[in-house]
Amino acid sequence: MKGKRDKEETKTTESDSSQPVNFIRAIIAEDIKAKKYESRVNTRFPPEPNGYLHIGHAKSICLNFGVAAEFGGLCNLRFDDTNPTKEEVEYVEAIQEDVRWLGFDWDNRLYYASDYFEQLYQFAVQLIRKGKAYVCDLSPREMKDYRGTLNEPGRESPYRNRTAEENLSLFKRMKEGEFPDGSRTLRAKIDMTSGNINMRDPVIYRILHAFHHRTGNKWRIYPMYDFAHCFSDSMERITHSVCTLEFEDHRPLYDWFLDALDVYHPQQIEFARLNLSYTVLSKRKLIELVERGYVSGWDDPRMPTISGLRRRGYTPESIRNFCERIGVAKRDSMVDMGLLEYCIREDLNKTAPRVMAVLRPLKVVIENYPEDLVEEMEAINNPEDPGAGTRKVPFSRVLYIEKDDFREDPPKQFFRLAPGREVRLRYAYYIKCTDVVKDDQTGEVMELRCAYDPATRGGDSPDGRKVRSTLHWVSASHALEAEVRMYDHLFTKPDPNDVEEGLDFKSYINPDSLVTLTSCRVEPGLAGAEPGSVYQFERQGYFCADIDSSEGSLIFNRTVTLRDTWAKIEKLQK
Repeated sequence: MKGKRDKEETKTTESDSSQPVNFIRAIIAEDIKAKKYESRVNTRFPPEPNGYLHIGHAKSICLNFGVAAEFGGLCNLRFDDTNPTKEEVEYVEAIQEDVRWLGFDWDNRLYYASDYFEQLYQFAVQLIRKGKAYVCDLSPREMKDYRGTLNEPGRESPYRNRTAEENLSLFKRMKEGEFPDGSRTLRAKIDMTSGNINMRDPVIYRILHAFHHRTGNKWRIYPMYDFAHCFSDSMERITHSVCTLEFEDHRPLYDWFLDALDVYHPQQIEFARLNLSYTVLSKRKLIELVERGYVSGWDDPRMPTISGLRRRGYTPESIRNFCERIGVAKRDSMVDMGLLEYCIREDLNKTAPRVMAVLRPLKVVIENYPEDLVEEMEAINNPEDPGAGTRKVPFSRVLYIEKDDFREDPPKQFFRLAPGREVRLRYAYYIKCTDVVKDDQTGEVMELRCAYDPATRGGDSPDGRKVRSTLHWVSASHALEAEVRMYDHLFTKPDPNDVEEGLDFKSYINPDSLVTLTSCRVEPGLAGAEPGSVYQFERQGYFCADIDSSEGSLIFNRTVTLRDTWAKIEKLQK
């Protein structure tokens, strides 16, 4: 039965709306058919403003906003800002920017849990009056001891049976700031013997003398997430409260709070969170990477944050496509980073202009080419988009090619330039290497002397002779100098969360996740490249102009290489 249920949860046949069927869509469709919630659909995306959003949040954003749009409903953006010690306005603003960048809008439905602090306080008072909440004086350590284990029931607090009057008085004094942090809590009175530890009299309010980014110093007590979340959903009249699988064990508590006060009751539905290879998606671990300087910031292009992916050159379309491809299930699994890279290649292949850039330049002098001649070669901007047209690229006597495109003593399968060998220069001529200039001290190849065939302009030979390799190049006197940052996976291990004894996730940080190349040369047409604009450097990969880039200082980040194993998999499946 379990296998059958899992298959039903993850099936991907097409529905009437041309969206892949998943168990969440199926639940909502059935609720509409049954006229539950008056056939309304209102979801919400409820981030905590204690860090930047990452690719896992993108999955939740696409799901919540996506199903709402699909069924003609609404999706709210609500900040669950109940922990002022970790929350900042910077995070609030960054989250809104990321959601909009992904292509979603909440219209006038921007909410904060802090909007409801007074009403949440009154809900807590009602629980006390009903004998369903009490003020507890146990310390955090004592409370943990009383809580029990998975195999042993908990013990009741000695303060559990205070009268409602005493609890109301103490809770009011907590609100007024009479007691120090951690000295008292308000707890729900449920069942200390429950097999679900979350139901063993959970804390619903704690004392915290801290400045809140929206309410200032007005409050000295703050609600816990589980308490604030369900009542916020209720007050906003959310229909389907979609959250990740770790909240499945919290659902009985979600239901208990709402039933205890007999208020409007949304339906909580859990789905598996995204786990992506070669990275971490724990906000705690991402904060550690930022604060300890392992990365340059939240928008470091190696980070799995939406801002980091944006700076690296990922597009909203590629991320939305990725989220759709991975689907929605109820079982945790690891998604291959290669699929995300496939999605950005697929998008950029259709949209990114092609240019020539030499990352590790080697000087080439065409000795039989006129010294004062400069030709303009016609180059295709994007072969996947005929409407993209062509551009003119200057060609002269002195060029740069890639160092890796020459071998003085080539191995058997090396078909690029070598002494006495002829190759094609992209959009230009055939050239043959006639001499090699080396450094007298090191023996390093410093310059190549070549000859060109004027009859091969455009890259074809009129006599029908063939060459086995085509190289990209730039004109030395026209090319622009640029810095290129070669980004790779941040971790060397596919699952850096799976640590060996004595190590932690940081032990697997890739020392070569960033290699900076200076003195690169790019086409002159890239002068003034707008930050965020993405190009395919022919034969190299896709590269994005960095936010630090300017006309006088060109900086490009490698978005992704041209290698693509997922494309082969897709082809085989078709």
